Amino acid sequence: MEKENIQYDLLHPTYQTIYDLVGEEGLMKFYHEFRGTQVSSPMKLYDNKKLGKYLGTLNGKSANAKKLSQDYGFSQRWIRKAISKGTDNK
Repeated sequence: MEKENIQYDLLHPTYQTIYDLVGEEGLMKFYHEFRGTQVSSPMKLYDNKKLGKYLGTLNGKSANAKKLSQDYGFSQRWIRKAISKGTDNK
């Protein structure tokens, strides 16, 4: 990709934030890929279906719901439920 002259002070605040997070090259990749597109990001980093499937493979007795809840950003109740669904199917 060709190097572009970015004038940071003239950038839209959204693009300034992206620039601050990923730098000039990352900003330009993002801009060329998504410009004009309205982008929204989920509140959760992890996909609940994929995570539920993964948690279902854990041994229910050795899984620490509190730690998993903090690691993945889901409630302890949801984590325990996902683990128990997996242990029920074994």
